Amino acid sequence: MSASPADDELTRGSGAARSPAPEPPRIIAYPDGPLLVRGEFEIVDPQGRPVPRTRRTVALCRCGVSSIKPYCDGTHRLVGFRTDPPAPDAAAE
Repeated sequence: MSASPADDELTRGSGAARSPAPEPPRIIAYPDGPLLVRGEFEIVDPQGRPVPRTRRTVALCRCGVSSIKPYCDGTHRLVGFRTDPPAPDAAAE
């Protein structure tokens, strides 16, 4: 039985176990609500500086009225924000 590439890396490297691969970003667009972003990602401002966040999953504002932009504060409910319904062929996917 031959060693896997991961096993080979452990024997050649420092001997420390490798941490799990980062979770790829996933964005979920909630109807009439925010964009929910999960996984490993970085949000930057127009100058390229990182925007601080304290959670691995964040809700990003789409209504434009949040008092904590770029994050959602739930104001979309108060202002009656509505998103367009999905395109007919997008709903089939």
